[in-house]
Amino acid sequence: MPTLIAGLILFFGVHTVPMYPAQRERLVERIGSIGYSIAFGVVSLIGLILIARGYSSLAAGVGNPQLWVPPVWTQHIALLLMLPAMIAIVAAYVPSRVRNILKHPMLVAIKLWALAHLLANGDLASLLLFGTFLAWAVFDRISVKRRAALGPLGEAQGGLIGDLIAIGAGTALYAAFLFFLHNWLFGVWPLPALAS
Repeated sequence: MPTLIAGLILFFGVHTVPMYPAQRERLVERIGSIGYSIAFGVVSLIGLILIARGYSSLAAGVGNPQLWVPPVWTQHIALLLMLPAMIAIVAAYVPSRVRNILKHPMLVAIKLWALAHLLANGDLASLLLFGTFLAWAVFDRISVKRRAALGPLGEAQGGLIGDLIAIGAGTALYAAFLFFLHNWLFGVWPLPALAS
């Protein structure tokens, strides 16, 4: 558990810096924009590695109590939520009307992903991991509204082609995770029928 918590603190600590533009600008002035980007990336990566190691060891160990047993129907809801989450991930980087409607599609994707996994898992490790991501995404959404932050594409606009790319690529990504990537990366089949 300490490894998971340390990873979450590192990852979200560094991702909280942009929420405070004055402090971020002071860091950029001190170490330069390239130095800031490198430091941000390195700390984020270390945080992600610690999160992955901490979560996997906690989930596999005896110190991970089952807090509740999710009913089967929550797994179906989780599968449904993950499709728009994947579309939102792609829309974050593709100028489209989907992106314009969602405003901050990456945060929408994180909230849907975290909620889906909270619904499908009732253990302590999952509550810590996905609950923290969900809380941070809600907090960051409030922050970007206050700061009027535009996201990675700025004011770029898109139309039907961008919508088709976001929906098509997001659906393909969803299918890839459903039938291959989720088990390959995390050792868990989202569809129990595929495990047999």
